[in-house]
Amino acid sequence: MHEFEITVGDRSVVVRDSGNTDGVPLVYFHGTPGSRLEPGFGDDIAERMGVRVISFDRPGYGRSDAAASTLGSVALDVEVIVDKLGVDRFAAFGWSGGGPFALATAAALTGRVTRVGVSGGPAPVQAMPGARETLTENDLRALSYLPDEPARAAEQFAAGNRALLEAMVAVKDDQQAPWIEWMWAESDPEVVNDPAARKALFVSFREALRQGHMGIAWDNVAFVGPWGFDVGDVSAPVHLWYGGRDEMTPPAAGEWLAQHLPNAELVFYDGEGHLLPLRHWKEMLQAVVIDR
Repeated sequence: MHEFEITVGDRSVVVRDSGNTDGVPLVYFHGTPGSRLEPGFGDDIAERMGVRVISFDRPGYGRSDAAASTLGSVALDVEVIVDKLGVDRFAAFGWSGGGPFALATAAALTGRVTRVGVSGGPAPVQAMPGARETLTENDLRALSYLPDEPARAAEQFAAGNRALLEAMVAVKDDQQAPWIEWMWAESDPEVVNDPAARKALFVSFREALRQGHMGIAWDNVAFVGPWGFDVGDVSAPVHLWYGGRDEMTPPAAGEWLAQHLPNAELVFYDGEGHLLPLRHWKEMLQAVVIDR
């Protein structure tokens, strides 16, 4: 594994290259919050399977420079990253909030993205029936600023969730990682009680919030707001994984995506939650990278 900086315009983006660096490439999109360190839980599996995992910090996360961002702008960042690494075609995988970014990259780089994997990723709020009704009053106010005032929308998303976001930042260095219980004790008790999985979550989360919480706010602008592309434009095969106990992303999001993507396969784990990659990484890599 090695890390390095890549310049995209006037910004620095930090990239992690892990797994089997001579293997089949997969670009990994971390969750919200998350960081380039997130796929570290599966480094040994990726190396054994011959998969090269390229991950990176989105703007404002980890060590990447903060900036306004959209699903489309992150897709263009990926294009710069893979070009500089000499990677032509690659698979894409997004966990949770990373899912829309993976799909956007497949839509923008048609012909270069071979397959897409999404685990627990949201569907577009503007298109999925009933999704808008689940938003808070603050979220709706933030959305009212789009598309003309994205920075104002980001500030509103942050303001409406400030207490939780500041609490998360306050405990990011706590080795006991109490936020893991806040988020997943009910939905993912098996993962929460696994010391290795817990450590992997803590390492990524701590790095994710190195600069504070505005990366989370900009993620919300990107995928709670208009996506900027039609999922019907994703021509690559897409594999979807959702848990029946997921309290962060409802399984209905996976069902909607499966119905509206041109070529999608949905796997549903009735007795599991949001942290599926930590339990099923081998089969996910098998589907997205190996069986292609």
